[in-house]
Amino acid sequence: MSRKLWMIGGLGLALGGCATKVAPVQYNLGLARAEYRDYAKARANICNEEPRVVTDELGSMNKLLTEFLSSTEQVKNPKSVDHARALETLKEAEGSLGKVLDVYQANLGAVRKCDFAKSGAIAELAQQGTGLLEQSRERMTESSQLIAVKHAQQKWLEEAPQREQTARQTWCAKNPEVGSTDLYYARKFADGRTEWLFCDGHIVQSGPKGGEPTLVSPDGLSAKDRRKVKPPRYIEAANGYPAEEMDKQPTSAAEPSAPAHSSSAGGN
Repeated sequence: MSRKLWMIGGLGLALGGCATKVAPVQYNLGLARAEYRDYAKARANICNEEPRVVTDELGSMNKLLTEFLSSTEQVKNPKSVDHARALETLKEAEGSLGKVLDVYQANLGAVRKCDFAKSGAIAELAQQGTGLLEQSRERMTESSQLIAVKHAQQKWLEEAPQREQTARQTWCAKNPEVGSTDLYYARKFADGRTEWLFCDGHIVQSGPKGGEPTLVSPDGLSAKDRRKVKPPRYIEAANGYPAEEMDKQPTSAAEPSAPAHSSSAGGN
């Protein structure tokens, strides 16, 4: 082989061993931002990349996932001041973070095969990234279930007035008599609050922690009508309402929003 051909062949081998230029992708989630490369999609070997670039990439992704986990930590605690922020972040992540995690998982698997990742900062970052990746997937799974429940609960709230109206038209007389204790509709909220609605406008209520139900009278009752109202009879009618016929706000995405109502009037 001539010296010229040998030099050309050697140059080709050298170029073949150089890093394939993979375009970085920027990913924003809330106030966090990360830059990563999809080496598998580009059919490139991450081991041919400069260690400094890989270090920056792993560190960037780890920082984003750390902030994601921190900002969504209170998603199961509605009483927390950070609950709304957690839900907002999870909704933003719902359609995009899963794909980013898939790429990052592939990169972490590939980088472990690199000589420069056997020890040092990259090895530590890869180990940290694996843990953050698993935690983020768990958080996404939990959040998808939680968001589905929130949607089901909101739908229940929006449709409740129509169900109430339909039940009233079905079971109540046109001009119900005050004191008749005809009960046409009952609902239970996800927090445990319960309401029993009567045709004459009275409502029996109980709080989220249960306790003794209380009777709430409609506004504008005359003195004559007030004398017709016997609170214990309303309480008795409420306690006798079949639990399976109660309109219950979903506590899981699989629950139906409302049962089929049947007549459950109290005694006259």
